Amino acid sequence: MSNYHVYGIGNALVDMEYEISPELMAQMQIEKGVMTLIEEDRHHSILEQFSDRPCKKTCGGSAANTIIAVSQFGGKGFYSCKVAHDETGTFYLEDLLRNGVETNLQHQTRPSGVTGKCLVFVTPDADRTMNTYLGITGSFGTTELVPDAIAASEYLYIEGYLVSSPTGQTAAIKAREIASQSGVKTALSLSDINMVKFFKPGLLDMIGPGLDFIFANESEALTMAETESLDGAVTHLKTLSKRFAITLGAKGSIIFDGEKLIEIPAISVQAIDTVGAGDMYAGAFLYGITHGMSDAEAGKLAAKAAGRIVTTYGPRLLKEETRSLIAG
Repeated sequence: MSNYHVYGIGNALVDMEYEISPELMAQMQIEKGVMTLIEEDRHHSILEQFSDRPCKKTCGGSAANTIIAVSQFGGKGFYSCKVAHDETGTFYLEDLLRNGVETNLQHQTRPSGVTGKCLVFVTPDADRTMNTYLGITGSFGTTELVPDAIAASEYLYIEGYLVSSPTGQTAAIKAREIASQSGVKTALSLSDINMVKFFKPGLLDMIGPGLDFIFANESEALTMAETESLDGAVTHLKTLSKRFAITLGAKGSIIFDGEKLIEIPAISVQAIDTVGAGDMYAGAFLYGITHGMSDAEAGKLAAKAAGRIVTTYGPRLLKEETRSLIAG
């Protein structure tokens, strides 16, 4: 019997979300619609310019959002990450625990340094742009792994963003090896088109001999397969993973369950903020398949959850709201 449904590894970033106009973004030379890694001085200068604006703070990082979603649905999640011994790091740890997620941070001494932050800019077209200062999470490594907890899980979930850090990439490979040796299923999210574009060899090292599940959006899947056709991307992903899901925005998603392709229609909603939609999709799906649902049923729950999250600001829902999606 597994202790955890999903054990996640990824960057620990406190999300700081701001509503902003495209004009101001252009003026500040922030590239719209993508995730850009920034240095500490740039991070401080942006924060100074936004000091008088309202900001919504949550403990984030892509995989953290996913594991919190699993927990909110009623699953048991564990999250390995790295934060500093600072005020932001304490906020992060407390937020994880408040959301019912166990973590290595409970048992390890937090080093001095600066906890990572992700500045999220939401424009009126519901697009999200991220400027990420990794801080101490840039040195996330094998030390933060808890092998016993990985071995006691049904699924290991790896965030593709880890590929941008040499120590993070090593930790992802090590975690996958521990999972494989323990008979734990492995899942990875490709995370962001820039990760695929600039770090593809590293992602392939993380995937290794193959995974049980890959989550990707359409542009990530096409870039990974170096093709412009969705059929080509599907064929390529079959060589990397036994099963996978490709989200297609307003066109819904497709899931390969190991035998056949399943089309999941999107839920028609008025999107105001797409932050965390992919993370929520993965969280709802992982909850579903670890709780007796078929891939098709889990895909429907994932579509419903992603449809709900884009109608609200920020990367997560209230627990009651998340739970109501199962019944509804």
